[in-house]
Amino acid sequence: MGDWLYLVIAIAVLAVALVVGLVVGRARRTPSAPPAPAPGLRTPPPPPAPTAAPTAAPTTEAPAEIPVEAEAPAAPAEPPAPALERPDGTASRLVRLRQRLAGSQSGLGRGLLALLSRDRLDEDTWESIEDTLLTADVGVAPTQELVEKLRTRLRVEGGEDARAVLREELLTLVDAGMDRRLQVSGAEGRPGVVLVVGVNGSGKTTTVGKVSRILVAEDRTVVLGAADTFRAAAVEQLATWGERVGVDVVRGAEGTDPASVAFEAVKEGLDTGADTVIVDTAGRLQNKAGLMDELGKVKRVIEKQAPVTEVLLVLDATTGQNGLIQARVFSEVVDVTGIVLTKLDGSAKGGIVVQVQRELGVPVKLVGLGEGADDLAPFDPGAFVDALLG
Repeated sequence: MGDWLYLVIAIAVLAVALVVGLVVGRARRTPSAPPAPAPGLRTPPPPPAPTAAPTAAPTTEAPAEIPVEAEAPAAPAEPPAPALERPDGTASRLVRLRQRLAGSQSGLGRGLLALLSRDRLDEDTWESIEDTLLTADVGVAPTQELVEKLRTRLRVEGGEDARAVLREELLTLVDAGMDRRLQVSGAEGRPGVVLVVGVNGSGKTTTVGKVSRILVAEDRTVVLGAADTFRAAAVEQLATWGERVGVDVVRGAEGTDPASVAFEAVKEGLDTGADTVIVDTAGRLQNKAGLMDELGKVKRVIEKQAPVTEVLLVLDATTGQNGLIQARVFSEVVDVTGIVLTKLDGSAKGGIVVQVQRELGVPVKLVGLGEGADDLAPFDPGAFVDALLG
């Protein structure tokens, strides 16, 4: 009995062991299901298996460097230098002189010819002729002189063409025999030095630029001196004129002593072998003593290196008697050798040419005909008189 009991217990234990072994083995062969993803999330697909690449043999050498030239960005292309302007020559300027003057001054000539062509030249007619000349700024003394000559030739001599007589007498009045050449050449290898004076607003700085264009058109080398240092705008304006025709401009800081700038300009002209140096000056007219001191100093400093060959006084032709007052002041301060009349094309008062020449005893050498860069021409008495007569 006892043996059978032990046998039954042993068989039961063996059966339980077999069942447990079968369950564990099956669990190992069956893969477990993946856990459910959390709500709102997507499980990304597994990445593809990497493709086996041939393994390179390890090396201890540093990788080759890229040349610096290859890495540097290409330099930006420099903008082309602006083409220098080629100013008009003297011939074309004289043609323009005749055209402009004929348009603005012919009223004076037509008025005189209409009066002189009357059948009877009585006192009222001669008085009208005087009024016409005075209105054109010819001046009292030149007007009386012209009227007396016309009276003699047309009333006493008679039989002459009024237009031919008037032309001849006007040429005498303008003094066609005056030397109107610009003195822009120096001696002994030194440049000619042109000092340009005049009140601010008369067109002085613009005239300096235009004169430089005339000289460049004649194949002369030029240096400009921006000695109007009290006006920054004048210095910048002159620099612009220089850039347009390839002319060097010597300048200083605002407020620099004008004489020092003039000195450096002449020095550069000497060093570079320039033909001409043109010096722009300040045009302040607060008092004559101050103006005299400043311009006198500029001229003295310049002449330590080279003599001043020309002093040009710039006058606005439209200012009439005010222009004459300015002319007197400057002629007392510096030795004016020539006159530049600006804005002559816009004024019917061409008689200022006669009056200012009589006042100063120096010739009008240049006339301004407009705002264009080449609208400055040598004064030609014949062209001027012909333009007056239309």
